[in-house]
Amino acid sequence: MSRFYFHIRSGGQVIVDQEGADFPDAGAARQEALAAARHILADAIRSGNEYAPDDFVIADSEGHELEIVPFAAVLPKGMKH
Repeated sequence: MSRFYFHIRSGGQVIVDQEGADFPDAGAARQEALAAARHILADAIRSGNEYAPDDFVIADSEGHELEIVPFAAVLPKGMKH
């Protein structure tokens, strides 16, 4: 198991994940980021919030950026711009 961090980028700001979570590999961390993005977007829609974060920035335990997962990646095809 490795520790991955899911920083949230919104506009020019980054909210740093201080805790992280353990996953067997980067693919599993990516799947978790996609599931979390769905949840966050659904909450934003339910609450009538016009804004949602832009991306998850997945980093490893050494602070290296591994992948950027756009929240828009979880939207149905007809809703992506």
